[in-house]
Amino acid sequence: MGMADTGVLPQWLQQLDWRLLVCVAVGAILVMEQMSYKRRGQHLPGPALVLPFFGNVVSMVRDPAKFWDDQARAARKCGLSWNVVFGRFVVFVRDSELSQKIFANVKPEVFHLIGHPFGKKLFGEKNLIFMFGEAHKDLRRRLAPLFTLKALGVYVSIQENTIRKHIIRWLEMAKNPEPVQLRLLCREMNLETSQNVFVGPYLSASARAQITRDYYLFNVGLMRLPVYLPGFSFYKATHAVQRLIRTLGDCASQSKQRMREGHEPTCLMDFWMVETLREMKEAEQAGSPPPPHSSDMEIGQHVFDFLFAAQDASTSSLVWVATLLEQNPKVLEKIREEQRQIRCDPNSPITPEQLREMKYTEMVVKEVLRFRPPATMVPHIANVDFPLTDSYVVPKGAIIFPSLLESSFQGFSNPHTFDPERFSPDRVEDQVYKRNWLLFGAGPHQCLGQRYAINHLILFTALFCRLASWTRIRTPGCDEIMYTPTIVPKDGCLIYLSARHDEE
Repeated sequence: MGMADTGVLPQWLQQLDWRLLVCVAVGAILVMEQMSYKRRGQHLPGPALVLPFFGNVVSMVRDPAKFWDDQARAARKCGLSWNVVFGRFVVFVRDSELSQKIFANVKPEVFHLIGHPFGKKLFGEKNLIFMFGEAHKDLRRRLAPLFTLKALGVYVSIQENTIRKHIIRWLEMAKNPEPVQLRLLCREMNLETSQNVFVGPYLSASARAQITRDYYLFNVGLMRLPVYLPGFSFYKATHAVQRLIRTLGDCASQSKQRMREGHEPTCLMDFWMVETLREMKEAEQAGSPPPPHSSDMEIGQHVFDFLFAAQDASTSSLVWVATLLEQNPKVLEKIREEQRQIRCDPNSPITPEQLREMKYTEMVVKEVLRFRPPATMVPHIANVDFPLTDSYVVPKGAIIFPSLLESSFQGFSNPHTFDPERFSPDRVEDQVYKRNWLLFGAGPHQCLGQRYAINHLILFTALFCRLASWTRIRTPGCDEIMYTPTIVPKDGCLIYLSARHDEE
């Protein structure tokens, strides 16, 4: 009889401990996993060992600045490096021409933008970030009227009033001789500015307070491990986003009613509703279904997208304005001189026409954005195996991180020097090195609101420099980059602040 008939295992197999068998099996799986990562990384530099399942997510969450600096150093020779985060293979792109190649191919069949490695769960499926093709083009067409010169002129007044109110309040606080962290002040100011510009007339005091709480929860969840269980920050963030969308959807409903009554637009939501109501009326007359993106909840979702885009990036840039100008007093004085020439009275409101005259202040703002782009990376997912270079094919499913920060230091003359004059009419480096100035992205998903964002930074710079004086408190490592998730100085720009008299 054979072994199958007796049911008896070979003696050597009987003597093997089952725990040893499990260890051998697990070891074999781990070796195969490491070989799989190496195969996908091909010749690119990457980690020598990858932890199972987690990859290097712990080091990324614990110290994002070091994690991405290490990726950039590894990519210095060939422009690319690889790593693994939560079992996902990621490719870091340092070279700006390769980043351009990714931005240009954002389409369903090649790459799609995700904004965050777990963005769909966090932001919602209908986010503008995740749209492609004709649907994406159609939505951008519908959003274009929100950023016309007329609309931007309305926003300038709202932005200026809100910024001025907060700076005056800061100066009152500064009478108490204690240092303040500018990041916290700017974050609060920007959230109110966004609320006022986007949906101002339609928010009650309680709704504003709820938005502030929910946006805080969302912001915390962005930087935490994506554990979708009650009590965890990521779970709280996803539910906060749902509440934010409902609140903004209610604002859309109120705006529709007000625009039906023939009122003039006073915020971004109103400009949107004017176009939406016109298209809804045309569809009704033609016996067609309502146009896409016209329901209150859809509009609330897209206004949340604007809130996210405007809030953290602007906070980062405003903090760097104060940080870099304190380090460059000659630049600061030139801004003040330009402001004195354009506006004799520092208390007079800034008009859209005066804003366009602030050429040097705008040069400074552009250099701040180049020197410290707020969103340093824009993650995408590869939908196919894509030949990014002649020698490397990005594998399907990989998360790709084009680095806007690294691109900002390529091509420009003396790129590590803070030099606003590079954007002067004589040098126009923003045009000469346009392919390296990627802070607003490129291709079909380039930021729609970039003029709005630049106006906001110019207004803050003009008002803050004219009304305030500040001194930075130097502490060890204070200028190191911290991810919040956009980048700010590690100390949040800790300053002594005081009111400034115009004759100073």
